[in-house]
Amino acid sequence: MRINRYSSFSALIALGMLVTTAGYSYAQSATPATETKAPAGVYKLDPTHAALLWSVKHNKISNYTVRFNKLEATLKLDPAKIENSSIEASIDATSVVTGYPADYKATHASSPYQTWDEEISRDPKMLNSNAHPKITFKSTKVTSTGPTTADVTGDLTFLGVTKPVTLKATLNGEIDSHPFAGVPAVGFAAEGSFNRTEFGQPAGYVGPDVTIRFDGEFIQDTSAK
Repeated sequence: MRINRYSSFSALIALGMLVTTAGYSYAQSATPATETKAPAGVYKLDPTHAALLWSVKHNKISNYTVRFNKLEATLKLDPAKIENSSIEASIDATSVVTGYPADYKATHASSPYQTWDEEISRDPKMLNSNAHPKITFKSTKVTSTGPTTADVTGDLTFLGVTKPVTLKATLNGEIDSHPFAGVPAVGFAAEGSFNRTEFGQPAGYVGPDVTIRFDGEFIQDTSAK
């Protein structure tokens, strides 16, 4: 089904989370028409086919990478008028998974936490999930930058502080019928970074910039209005 050329970009607003990056802008007249199988409606993130990784510079020589294991996102897609589309996302700050291989308590006997995952999640100097169990993103603007790319701007709330950030996103693909759900589905990748100290997190012993990498699939929710 051939629809308005902006419709393929509307799916790109689906992630929100978290970046201050800029992309090349293309005039609308230069953007080629695109076929899309994604109709207007509400799309939900499939948590079984989603990954959200974040990393920080460690010892100034490596990128220490961790995963959030629980996240939700809802995309309201308007292919006829991209600026009317929106995305809201929520990340469970208690769902940190580090893959820490050692005996944590044996090497951190003075820590009040039982695991490294728990310390990153609960420590007030880190994610402070006891006080702020959710990290959220709500889009405010989407700008197409190419046939399969877009810049997505929204309000990120982290550690109780809300600031605008922009995400650089790529549409990876779309299908008119999900093999199990039998409804349209779209897939995306996104990447960018933000300065964690601007949200009140102390500088500590790692770099200030948090890099976010996301891959996921969104499935149309035909019951939503």
